[in-house]
Amino acid sequence: MDLFNYRRRESSVAKAGTVEIGGDNPVRVQSMTTTNTNDTEACVAQAERIIKAGGELVRLTTQGSREAENMKNISEQLRKDGYNTPLVADVHFNPHVADVAALYCEKVRINPGNYVDPARKFVKHEYTDEEYAQELKKIDERFTPFLNICKEHHTCIRIGVNHGSLSDRIRNRYGDTPEGIVESCMEFLRICKRENFKDVVISIKSSNTVVMVRSMRLLVDTMEKEGMSYPLHLGVTEAGEGEDGRIKSAVGIGALLSDGIGDTIRVSLSEEPEAEIPVAKHLVEYITKRAGHLMIPATANKDFDWLRPTRRKTKAVGNIGGENVPVVISNRQDLSGLNIKSAIPQPDYIYIGNNEKLLGEIKEMKDTKSKFLVDFSIYDGTVGTYPIFPYNAVPFLSQIKADRKFLVLQYGAPSEEYIPCLKHHPEIVVVCMTTHTNKLGEQRALVHELSNEGITNPIVFAEMYQHSKEEKSDFQLEAAADLGALMIDGLTDGVWLMNNGDISQDDVEATAFGVLQAGRLRTVKTEYISCPGCGRTLYDLRETIAKVREATKHLVGLKIGIMGCIVNGPGEMADADYGYVGAGVNRISLYRKQECVEKNIPEELAVEHLLALIEKDRK
Repeated sequence: MDLFNYRRRESSVAKAGTVEIGGDNPVRVQSMTTTNTNDTEACVAQAERIIKAGGELVRLTTQGSREAENMKNISEQLRKDGYNTPLVADVHFNPHVADVAALYCEKVRINPGNYVDPARKFVKHEYTDEEYAQELKKIDERFTPFLNICKEHHTCIRIGVNHGSLSDRIRNRYGDTPEGIVESCMEFLRICKRENFKDVVISIKSSNTVVMVRSMRLLVDTMEKEGMSYPLHLGVTEAGEGEDGRIKSAVGIGALLSDGIGDTIRVSLSEEPEAEIPVAKHLVEYITKRAGHLMIPATANKDFDWLRPTRRKTKAVGNIGGENVPVVISNRQDLSGLNIKSAIPQPDYIYIGNNEKLLGEIKEMKDTKSKFLVDFSIYDGTVGTYPIFPYNAVPFLSQIKADRKFLVLQYGAPSEEYIPCLKHHPEIVVVCMTTHTNKLGEQRALVHELSNEGITNPIVFAEMYQHSKEEKSDFQLEAAADLGALMIDGLTDGVWLMNNGDISQDDVEATAFGVLQAGRLRTVKTEYISCPGCGRTLYDLRETIAKVREATKHLVGLKIGIMGCIVNGPGEMADADYGYVGAGVNRISLYRKQECVEKNIPEELAVEHLLALIEKDRK
């Protein structure tokens, strides 16, 4: 694994109808319909909207044999309309349905957690080695005939592991861990390899970006050790909607794409399926354009573990580094909005540069929560201000007295000056800048260089973009993708986002906080773990999300799961405090973590019951 230089992971090629996945092929983008799979007309119309938006594969849910059989009609109508886009059947709980779907679809997705294993009940049971071997035999006996059907009909498969639907068997043997997630997948892949079945794609998804990225890294490593190179599908499941859903998806998917991992992606948003495609395409285009970049000649730190990273050990400088949550730094030339209550907190530090007028205003301020970064040239020791130095001002660092100093560095600058300086000045916070095409590679390189020298100063990552307010979504996606791996790697003590355009500073700051929350490093608002919906969803998902958001947005730090059905609900909600799960037509069940506390509530009363449950627990 080259941490510093971008290149696509080498994979085998899987064929799904007219589309090849993996190898030298482009990273494919796809989406999933939300219509009832028995409604041919509605499915065809939505599939065509996905295709026209640029979707290269379209997935549909197949709860039973009836839905699987109707895939034939959907396919025939699409072909009549002139579309050859591969269709993917999504199968859970019933392996016979997968057998049927393989006759009519170019690709079938199965979930190892519920393909043969019974639906999870989160029960404790210790399996002996013999009992465990018998369970694996059941999988082999059921899965091998399915592979034979797929061989005969040239049907591709996706082995799609969801963190939320790991079987009780896996959870009891391996725990709720990346190791368990990977083993759930490998049990099926070993059979594929033995049967010489090559048209297989693998996915590992979670609503937790850290779990998703670490599990996929571990899968890549495990497959390589066992002589496998199957193509990979990426996604953050139940990412949510709007800006939060986009940022969360970009953190997880971007972290992996930036390391060259991923051959097809889906951005799961609780919105219309075709809205996912432009987001996915922008992520792919933004990251893959790094190919062929100027080489970064860096040396990885021997103590860094890419598979199981921990937070880099640093000596705290004030509230930065050590055990502190990462800080947010912002640029402002207007301080009038400080101390105004807002849903998004104020930045921890505000850079005012050499603006003496603002420095005068700071002298008159009282009780501001933010602190200020001032160019060293005008720094005068004003309370709440700290000097910031460009690299070429290193000689002045010793001349200015302050308990907190900031030094801007970029990898590749002569290290003979700043290495001794940092060793001598533990009060310095490093601001890591980059102008390299591969931002991740160069910023990683600086951190590893400092770690190799035994330097423990905290590091803030500064990222610069150029987007207009009409391109705010692109800005958010790019910032989240650039910072994703840096956060997962445990390297991030702070974030400083800058944009040379007319995106408001409030939006820039909100993005910084949103990225940190998506990376599980700092919680500043309520988090919603909501699925994108599919043909299984039996209530108005988007309307419900809006209701729940409005009613709970003040509950900072709370995680609320909003799930269309039971497939991943309780499992994904292991990470949520409360869950709202579809139980039938316009019927909802409420969960406290993985425990169902109310069943089959009429939909019109469910949000009220959820709020009552939360309020009761708070009291």
